[in-house]
Parts: sequence; structure tokens; C-alpha cells
Amino acid sequence: MTSSSLRSLAGTLVAIAAVATLPWWVADQYQLHLAALIAVYWVLICGLNLVVGFSGQLSIGHVGLLAIGAYGFAILAGRYEWSPYLSLLACGAIGGLCGFLLGLPSLRLPGFYFAMATMAFALIVAELTLALGDFTGGGVGLAVPPFPEPFASPEGFYLLAAGAAILITWLTRNVAQSQWGRGLIAIRDNPVAAESVGVPVFRMKLLVFVVSGMSAGLAGALFGSLQSYITPDTFVFELGLFFFVCIIIGGRGSIYGPLFGTIVLTALPEMVAPLAKLGNLFYGLALLAVVLLVPEGIGRVFEVLSARLRPRKLEHGAVEPDARRLAELLREERSR
Repeated sequence: MTSSSLRSLAGTLVAIAAVATLPWWVADQYQLHLAALIAVYWVLICGLNLVVGFSGQLSIGHVGLLAIGAYGFAILAGRYEWSPYLSLLACGAIGGLCGFLLGLPSLRLPGFYFAMATMAFALIVAELTLALGDFTGGGVGLAVPPFPEPFASPEGFYLLAAGAAILITWLTRNVAQSQWGRGLIAIRDNPVAAESVGVPVFRMKLLVFVVSGMSAGLAGALFGSLQSYITPDTFVFELGLFFFVCIIIGGRGSIYGPLFGTIVLTALPEMVAPLAKLGNLFYGLALLAVVLLVPEGIGRVFEVLSARLRPRKLEHGAVEPDARRLAELLREERSR
């Protein structure tokens, strides 16, 4: 194993240890709740990053998939008394199915029209949560049951959400570094050229959209349990824009850049009270600043700094001339 691989492994282990021990060194329960919310958001954003950051599809309606996962968990685990763990997996499957049904017709549309289709989907889901009052509670909403022990406490739920976030991160990182990830980047940069070299453009777009739907369904179930009570007003359209902005600010084509964007955009307005009142203004200014100053995203800044601070090992090898070849060339030159 090379030294760079050892450093990467050590950094990963330190990060996992910090995440796992966070409940024992946070200042209060509110900060723990905020950390759990970041983990839940990241479960959705990590899957959405494959769609937006890697394949280049402008999806701004994933809040609809989040709502489907949350209401599905509340109905299955609460009304029908399914096991919360089985309900969690079912919500992931439902999210993937909805992603398939949404992506099958809409992924053939150009970028702007695809974004409008996802926005329309989010608005339709919001209207259905009001119209189907017998299932969703209408405007009154539904109570969402918690997970049983050992995940019933705030510390336990945080560990559950963090574990799901780490698993999703590992899966998407493997996809991004595989041949599929390179194919997605080729689709994002030039779909015509990608298709000309044999990349199945539509099939790959649909597959990653289904994966993002599954992650959104899982995130919705966790989000509903974290909130303990959901109404249609919980899933405002601005939340879908927030997910999209986290990826753009963090940087497309990166795994850890959008994670940094999610942490900053979720925690900073909550930690600084004046920003919480001006949340949309803060998100807009942050997006404008990044687009104008760092078009590749904040994650790219950290990559450049890391590359410059990383010690470089320069190898100086002795250059030995080929005396035999040199003598042959001299003889050929003299013979002329």
C-alpha cells in the first residue's frame, strides 16, 4: 500500500471516528439534532449528486421524493404498524420506483425542461398530500413513530442517520470512481460524444435517477422520524432548491465538496441566529459568490490547497547514455 493510500485510509478512519463519537462531545441536544439533520439531508444529497454533479441533470424536485418517503414511513410504520426497519427499506424501494416512473419520460427532455418536470412533480406531490387526506391527514398532517431501541434516543437516532450517511457515501464514492462514474462525467460534459463511443446515455441517466430516488426515500423516512410530525408545509419547494444549491456550492463532480456545502448551509444559518431569519437571502448570496468567484465549487478549493500542501517526493534518477547507440550514430555520420 502506497503512502498516499495510507494517508487516505487514516483520514477516512479519523473522520468515521469523529462522526461516531460526536454525541459524546457536542455541547447540547440541539446541536446533536442539527448533526442528525445534516446526516439525513446528506443521504438525499449524496444520491442527488450523482444526478446533478456527475450526469449533469438539473433536478430541483427531490423534495417530492423526500415527502413520499416521509409519508410512506408514517403510514406503514404508524398506521399499519409495520416494523420501522422494514418500513425504512420499503420507503427506499418506493422512492426508487417513483424515480423510475418520473425519469422514464422526463429524462429524454433537455436540461431546462427536465428541471421544470421535476419541479412539477414536487408540486403534484404537495397537492396530493392535501387531497388524499384519508391517508396523509391532509393539512393536519401525521404523527411519525420513532425507531425502537437502541435508536429511540437522540444519540441512537443520530448514529442510525450517520450510519446510513456513511453507507450511502461509500456506495456513491465507489460508483464515482468506477467506469460508471467516468461514463456519467462524459455524459455531463458531452452526451453526443459519450454516445458515439458506446456509453448508454439514457440507461445510465435513468439508473442514477433511480438510485437517487432510493436515497431520497430513505432520507424521507429518517427525516419524518426525526421531525416526529409532518404536514404538507414541512416539504416546501425551497427545500428542493436547498438540496440543489448544496451541490452547486460544494462543486460538481466531487463527493466531499457537496458534503461540505451541506454542512455549511445547514448549520451556519442555525448557529448564527440572524442568518436563520434570512435563510433564502443567505443561500442566494452564497450561491452568487461561489458562481462568480469559484465556479468549480468550494470542494475544488480544498483539493487545490491539499495538493499544494501535500509533500512531493521528487525522484532524481541518473541518466546513463547508450554508448553503443551513440557510437553507431557517429559511424553513420562519418560514412556520409
